[in-house]
Amino acid sequence: MGVEGIGARVLRKEDRRFITGRGRYTDDMVVPGMKYAAFVRSPHAHATIKGIDTSAARAMKGVIDILDGEQLTGDGIGNLICGWAVTSKDGTGMKMGAWPALAVGTVRHVGQAVAVVVAETKAQARDAAEAVEIDYEVLDAVVDAAKALESGAPQLHPEAPGNLVFDWEIGDAKATAEAFACAAHVTKLDIVNNRLVPNAMEPRAALGHYDAADDHYTCWTTSQNPHVARLVMSAFYNVAPEHKLRVIAPDVGGGFGSKIYIYPEEIVCLWASKRTGVPVKWTSDRSEAFLTDAHGRDHQTHAEIAIDADHKIIGMKVDTIANLGAYMSLFSSATPTYLYATLLSGQYDIPAIYANVKAVYTNTVPVDAYRGAGRPEATFVVERIVETAARELGLSPVEFRRKNFITSFPHQTPVIMNYDTGDFGATLDAGLKAADYAGFEARRAEAKGRGKLRGIGMSCYIEACGIAPSKAVGSLGAGVGLWESAEVRVNPVGTIEILTGSHSHGQGHETTFAQLIAERFGLPIDNVQVIHGDTDKVQFGMGTYGSRSGAVGMSAISKALDKVEAKAKKIAAHLLEASDEDIVIENGEVKVAGTDRKLAWHEVALGAYTGHNLPDGMEPGLKEGAFYDPQNFTFPAGTYICEVEVDPETGTTEIIQFVAADDFGRVINPMIVEGQVHGGVAQGIGQALLEGVHYDDTGQLVTASYNDYAMPRAWDLPMFQVLTTETPCTTNPLGIKGCGEAGAIGSPPAVINAITDAIGNNALSMPATPEKVWRAIHAA
Repeated sequence: MGVEGIGARVLRKEDRRFITGRGRYTDDMVVPGMKYAAFVRSPHAHATIKGIDTSAARAMKGVIDILDGEQLTGDGIGNLICGWAVTSKDGTGMKMGAWPALAVGTVRHVGQAVAVVVAETKAQARDAAEAVEIDYEVLDAVVDAAKALESGAPQLHPEAPGNLVFDWEIGDAKATAEAFACAAHVTKLDIVNNRLVPNAMEPRAALGHYDAADDHYTCWTTSQNPHVARLVMSAFYNVAPEHKLRVIAPDVGGGFGSKIYIYPEEIVCLWASKRTGVPVKWTSDRSEAFLTDAHGRDHQTHAEIAIDADHKIIGMKVDTIANLGAYMSLFSSATPTYLYATLLSGQYDIPAIYANVKAVYTNTVPVDAYRGAGRPEATFVVERIVETAARELGLSPVEFRRKNFITSFPHQTPVIMNYDTGDFGATLDAGLKAADYAGFEARRAEAKGRGKLRGIGMSCYIEACGIAPSKAVGSLGAGVGLWESAEVRVNPVGTIEILTGSHSHGQGHETTFAQLIAERFGLPIDNVQVIHGDTDKVQFGMGTYGSRSGAVGMSAISKALDKVEAKAKKIAAHLLEASDEDIVIENGEVKVAGTDRKLAWHEVALGAYTGHNLPDGMEPGLKEGAFYDPQNFTFPAGTYICEVEVDPETGTTEIIQFVAADDFGRVINPMIVEGQVHGGVAQGIGQALLEGVHYDDTGQLVTASYNDYAMPRAWDLPMFQVLTTETPCTTNPLGIKGCGEAGAIGSPPAVINAITDAIGNNALSMPATPEKVWRAIHAA
C-alpha cells in the first residue's frame, strides 16, 4: 500500500467542492431561454378522467403551454416499462399494466401526473397548474397488497385480473416438504417489512432541451445510470433517437436506488421542449418526492424453518406478498424475486428451501429497489426467524447461528446463489468481542436496577452484489447486461483521465478510482481525473447500484490499466534498450529492474504521443478501454450487534451500542467504507425505529411530509463501532465485494431482535415506535 494507494485512508477529493457549495446539480443547470414545468397531479388514488379544462390556466400570465396525456401518446411517446421479465410458476408472463408518462383515461395513485404546465417562471407554472380543472369520477381504491388479492377488490389494470402481477416460485417444494415432515421442531413467523420513502438529500430534477437546428436532444437529470436512461428513452419510449439524445447526470445528491429508474418527468420535459420550442426544467419539491419517488420494501411474509434434533436447520419455506404499487417500475419485478428469495439461505447451510412470491398492484406509489433492494427483506426474514427459533429452543442465539453456518466454500445454496468464499465465524467473533457480548448479562442486571429493560440482538447478514454476470441475469429475465466499461487515457504530460460507466452519487469514486492509479503507477491522485455521467463523453456503461462500482466498475478500470501498463512497459523497454519483462513501474517512474536505468512516467507518456521512437508497428498514444463482465455475484457478509435500553413507562428505545463487523473483501479506502456503513446503518435504524409509509383506506398518503414521516436524527443514533475482516472475493481481479448497502441490510433485524429480547415479547413490527413497544411490553 502506498500513501494514496489501495488501503489508504485518503480524504475524498470531491468533498472540496461539495462542502464549499460548488457542487453542480441538475437544478443548477441553466440553458438560454429556459422555462419551467409544473405538473398537475391527481388528488385521488383511483379515478377516471372525465375531462380537462385548461382555459383559465392558459389565460394566466407567463403560461407558454399546457400539455396532457392524449397529446403525449398522440405524439408516439411510449409507456414506461419494467425491464426485468419474471415468469409465474404456471409459465405465464408478468402482467404489466400500461403506464403513460401523463395519465390517459385513469389515474391509479395520488400524485400521478395528469398534465404539465410550461411557463416563464416556476411560480407562474405552479400557479397555473393549480388553475387547471380536471373532472374526475372517483373509484374505489385498495392500498394493502393482501386485500388487493381478495375477491371483489378494486381492479387496477385490465391486463392483471385480480391485481396479480405474477405468482413466482423458487426452490424445491418437494424436498422442502420432506424436510418439514421429519423436523423435530418447526418455527413459524409472520413478518411485515414496512414501506419506506427513499428521501435522497437532492430531490429529483430534469432539464430537457431540444435543439431544432441540430435536431438534437439533451437531458440533464438526477440519474444513477445515464446510459440506461438514454437507451430506454430512445428504444422504448420513443422520445428521441439514441444517437440524437445526450443524457447528463452531473453531481447527484444521493440516490439509494430511487434514481435508477426513468420517471415520467424527464420524459415529459424532453417531449415538452420539442412541443414548445423552449428548454424545460422541472425540480421536485419534497412533497412531490413523497408522492412520486419509487418507494421501497412493503412485504407481507409468512416464514417457517424446520430444525432437526441436533438443532440443525434442515428446511425453510417462505410465502411473500410484495406490493408493487400502481405500476411496474423499471426493476420492480426483480426486487422481490431474484434479489430477495435467492438470499433466503443467509449464512446458513440449509439443504432445502422453497419460496413463493406474489406481486400485487395497489393504488399506491410504485415500489422498486431501495438501498439493499430485496436483500434487506430477505435478511429480516432469515435473522428474525433464526433468532426466534433459538429462543423457542432455549439455545444461545450465538451458538445456534454458529452451528448452522456455512463453513466450506464454494457453497451452492438451494436458491441459485453460489457463494465463492467467506468466513462467517470470523465476523461473528469480531462482533462479539467488540460488543463485549460476554459481559451483557451484568449490564442487563445493572439496567434492571434502574428500572430499565436492556436487550441485545444480532444479525448475521449476507448479500449479493455486482448484479452479474450478464449471461446469468439475462437467463433470469434481465433486459440488459450488467457488465461495466472503462477507458484510461494517459495524457502527453503523464496525467490520467478515467472515464467510467459507473456513476457517483456519494460513493467517493473520484477518490477511490484514483487510488487504483496511485497503487498501480505510484502517481499522486491529484494527477487523476475521473469522468462520468455524460453519455457524450463516456462510452456505454451500466451505472451504479447494487454495490457494483468497486467489484464491477473498478474491475473494468483494472483491466484497462493492464493494457496501459503493458504498452507503457513496451515503450520504456524500447527506449531503455531492455526486455519488457524487466520493466517495473513504481513511484511514478518506469525502471529496468535491478539497475539505475529509468524514465519518469511523464517521459514515457510524452514518448507515446510524439511517436519519434516507438517500437516497430506500434501505434502512437497511450489510451486503452475495457469491458468487464463478472464471473459471479460478490457476497459481502457480516455480523451486526445492537444493544438497547427500553423505558417500560414510555416504550422509548435507546440504542446503547451498535457494532458492525463486515467482510467486504479487499478494502480500497477504509474511511470511505466506514462512511458507507455509517449511512447504511442509520437508514436501517430509521426503518427499524422510525420510518414507515402509511396510506388511509381511500389511498391518501398520510405520511406525506416530514411532519408525519419520521427520519432518523443524530440523537437517535449511537456512536457506531465499525470493523472489518477480510476474505477477498475470488471472482474479480481486485478481490472487492462491495460495501454500499450492507448497513441497511444487517441493521433492522439486529435492532428488532434487541428490543424483543429486552421486552420479552417477540411480536413487534417495524417501525418499533414508543407506542408499539409500550403496547408490546404490556401485552407480554
